[in-house]
Amino acid sequence: MASALIPPQPPGPTVGRFPIAGLVRRARRIVRLSQQQMARFAKVAPSTIGRVEAGSLTLSLAVLERLLGAAGLYLVVVDQEGRVVLPMADREDVHDGADRRYPSHLDTILDPEPGEWWGDIYGLTSPPETYHRSSADREARRRRSQWEVRVAQHRGVPPPPPVDVYY
Repeated sequence: MASALIPPQPPGPTVGRFPIAGLVRRARRIVRLSQQQMARFAKVAPSTIGRVEAGSLTLSLAVLERLLGAAGLYLVVVDQEGRVVLPMADREDVHDGADRRYPSHLDTILDPEPGEWWGDIYGLTSPPETYHRSSADREARRRRSQWEVRVAQHRGVPPPPPVDVYY
């Protein structure tokens, strides 16, 4: 009975759980284009559209965007609840001493206060920006911040300990 609850995996290449063949056919239906007309719009061979719709060809992202773009459709990234995920903003003014971006998985600290940089304990000069290296420290800060910001959600829950020890 459990197999009746799980939808079958669509044949051929997919975007998430959606078959690419069905998405391209839907785009073609929206703008009422023939395979040849859509191929001309996307600058691909007409046989490419047929192979995609048959599920026998996996497209590059650029070609898929052009095919969906014929119908005014766009690819987006969504989370598990269906909310659109926006890309991280690029800040050209925040780079390390070797002109590299800071790691994306770490929270960048602009103009660190005394004690917020790991090099403070060694008497090093603070940089204009840095990040917390300790994953335990980062998680403790995140828990405390969420508790402070999401008051209604954490009503009646004791606060996490304050984060005042740096590295």
